[in-house]
Amino acid sequence: MALTGDIIATYKGPRRIVARFLSQGRNEVRALLFVLIAGMMMFIAVMPYQAREAQLDPEVPIQARMYWSALFYILLVPILLYLVALVLWPVVWLFRRPVTVYEVRFSMFWALLATTPVMILLGLTAGLIGQGPQLTAVGYLWMAVFSWFFISGLSVRMDQLDDE
Repeated sequence: MALTGDIIATYKGPRRIVARFLSQGRNEVRALLFVLIAGMMMFIAVMPYQAREAQLDPEVPIQARMYWSALFYILLVPILLYLVALVLWPVVWLFRRPVTVYEVRFSMFWALLATTPVMILLGLTAGLIGQGPQLTAVGYLWMAVFSWFFISGLSVRMDQLDDE
């Protein structure tokens, strides 16, 4: 199935999609690819907001804003997410049955990638409407969907997939 099809299917049943990916075995290349694609999509999502800010404050040109956004979302966010997954692993391990760092990392990366359509809506809202209750509502929507996907992904265990 194409990646876009997997993203759409995640909105119907996130646990099933993560289980299918994890049943294919540990694949660090896939996890890295997912977080890099998510970073690129986040960069695309903030473009309308950066364009709005460049219009409102012409002191910083849009090229500089795009350069720093690309550096942040495509290079730094993946590194930070690897660190966040490493910090979350013992917390998740304490509150439920043991999971591997890879499972935490993969669930978070997939949740981030699968929520990119909502991120694009968030970026469009920030760019076209700006600050206000609409932006806050879409931000809460993104957080809810990301949490749903992430927690659903954490409920899947690789060692249980071998038993089924």
